Amino acid sequence: MLTFWPAIGQREYDWEKKQVFALSATEVGSLIGLGPAESCEFLHDPSMKSSLEGQVKISLSISPLGNDNGYFLNLSVVNNIQKTNERLSVPITKAEFTVIRTVLSYILPHIMGWPQAMMRAQQPTTETKTSKSRPDPIFEWGR
Repeated sequence: MLTFWPAIGQREYDWEKKQVFALSATEVGSLIGLGPAESCEFLHDPSMKSSLEGQVKISLSISPLGNDNGYFLNLSVVNNIQKTNERLSVPITKAEFTVIRTVLSYILPHIMGWPQAMMRAQQPTTETKTSKSRPDPIFEWGR
């Protein structure tokens, strides 16, 4: 979940006008794999497949600053219901993007539910294992 607030002064933000953008697992993968000269854009419609589809459009684009210096994160929120159009642009240095990429790499398995799946796989079952049962995959990696 990326959260944006508009600036109202130097190091001052309008905390009432928060905008959020929830990234899917594949969108996180796109950001992790983004090269220094590459850009990407994600489009969301929170009311998709409802009668309000198309009334609110949220887009996030990430584009390089140039000279391998970092990226611009551009968030656009068009709300035809409230008749608002907000645009937020945040320059991100190469170092800041590296931190974001590292955090996203860490949380991606959690978004996909891998820790929960591994915990379930490690819980003992009530069935008794026979001699024909397969060894635990964790022990296989140690060979």
